[in-house]
Amino acid sequence: MADKTAQTIYIDADPSTVMDVIADIGSYPEWVAEYKETEVIDTDAEGNPKVARLVLDAAVLKDTMVLEYDWPADRTSVTWSLVSSSLLRALDGAYRLAPKGSGTDVTYELSVDLVIPMIGLLKRKAERRLTDTALKDLKKRVEVK
Repeated sequence: MADKTAQTIYIDADPSTVMDVIADIGSYPEWVAEYKETEVIDTDAEGNPKVARLVLDAAVLKDTMVLEYDWPADRTSVTWSLVSSSLLRALDGAYRLAPKGSGTDVTYELSVDLVIPMIGLLKRKAERRLTDTALKDLKKRVEVK
């Protein structure tokens, strides 16, 4: 069973602006160093990505993943789960947005289960690094726009 890692960061922008950047999966290679290529395969009725293919190149992890997304109507969160991958057995994640003052608290949750065995301590350290990097990259992208 995979443990969940979660981290929160404050972004100086309203939740709608933050979610617009998160939803633009096609632009991830421009601002997320670990994603070399992304492609939205299918969208929902509102135009949000429903299924996407992401090519990951993060030092020890190189993989092509297909993820399925769920966008609640209020767009205060998005969740995703793994459809296919060669290295991962499971990958579940979420961005949860909460207004705070003139900005937004963004919580990133990630749960990863690898096909290959990995020592728990190393796996948790990698998950924390991924969540930390994802939040800092998101903050930089949103606040620069």
